[in-house]
Amino acid sequence: MALTNRLRDHAPALQGDLVRLRRDLHRHPEIGLDLPHTQQLVLDALDGLGLEITRGRGLSSVTAVLRGGHPGPAVLLRADMDALPITEATGLDYASQVDGVMHACGHDLHTAILVGAARLLSSHRDALHGDVVFMFQPGEEGFNGAGRMIEEGVLDAAGRRVSSAYALHVRSYGTPRGLVTSRPGTVMAAVDELRVTVHGVGAHASMPHQGRDPVTAAAEMVTALQTLVTRRFNVFDPVVVTVGSFHAGHSVNTIPDTARFAATVRTFSAANQAVIRTEAGRLCEHIAQAYGLTAEVEYVRKYPVTVNDAQQYEFAGRVVSDVLGAERFAPMPFPAAAAEDFSRVLDEVPGCYLILGASAADDPAAAAMNHSPRAAFDDAVLADGALVLAELATRALARDAAAAQR
Repeated sequence: MALTNRLRDHAPALQGDLVRLRRDLHRHPEIGLDLPHTQQLVLDALDGLGLEITRGRGLSSVTAVLRGGHPGPAVLLRADMDALPITEATGLDYASQVDGVMHACGHDLHTAILVGAARLLSSHRDALHGDVVFMFQPGEEGFNGAGRMIEEGVLDAAGRRVSSAYALHVRSYGTPRGLVTSRPGTVMAAVDELRVTVHGVGAHASMPHQGRDPVTAAAEMVTALQTLVTRRFNVFDPVVVTVGSFHAGHSVNTIPDTARFAATVRTFSAANQAVIRTEAGRLCEHIAQAYGLTAEVEYVRKYPVTVNDAQQYEFAGRVVSDVLGAERFAPMPFPAAAAEDFSRVLDEVPGCYLILGASAADDPAAAAMNHSPRAAFDDAVLADGALVLAELATRALARDAAAAQR
């Protein structure tokens, strides 16, 4: 517990620097895989810590390796760094200065928190039994940033595969400020996209029998997909299909040649992700055939299911309870239907994904959600987040080093 006490005593002293870094990041958000300003801010913040730093070859990532004072395994801590194409409406004095771009998901906090963890651990490296890989990742919001970093070797950056991995995500709504929550098994959904184009034969609206109407067939597909969900899948392993885009024609008195729609598909198990991919396409194609039409179906896999290792979840819960207090950790009752590309890391190594309440509102239940132009986060959680990640790393190294000696 000596190291825990040292980390706990040290963390509050970082708060001011972490707030300044987070607000600088917030003012200058960047989207996708190319984040030059963000990358430089991270490099500047890590300067002087004695880390082995590698920049991404095909993206603006930063991988930093801390060598501990004793030989042992390696663990990974991750922060995503990219923003969203959203116009900020918070009215904050440090609001985005980039038109149409905003840190609406809290990745600016994640970046500052991981910098804080790096500073904490670097100051106490002599007590570490192994190495820590800090993964600063661009392109989480739909650009496969984690997959790209894995391809470039982030999981083996210490010279051997990391034995476990941890990430912390802030939430602007719902979860009380400062509360950490997670769950074993599925914690976040898989997300895919279904895109359908129905080809018919255009005609005058007064004589529909002379054409082949793609609109009515496409409309039936939208309804039938909902029936597929309720009749093909177990309610206790749910599937969500939401059609968010439907386009057909330009004139009220004309049957168009084509109709198009697109849906987001969310599943909570790899098995159902595979089944819905096949069944949704077949359903749409067969409905089209029944009307003498054809359907082009494109199914795009976006994110895998985010799955916490059960033992790593129990471990992370104990760590949070020890360093912040038992009242600061609570199990998630249900998985979240949002997605996360840290799932790609957890597909490779066991680990745990945690959610930290960071709402700036007095009533988080009424606060704007992540990805809202009004999403607001409280900087007060930064030092605690850094402490949690640092403690997860130190205890995981000690645990895995002891296991290797048995």
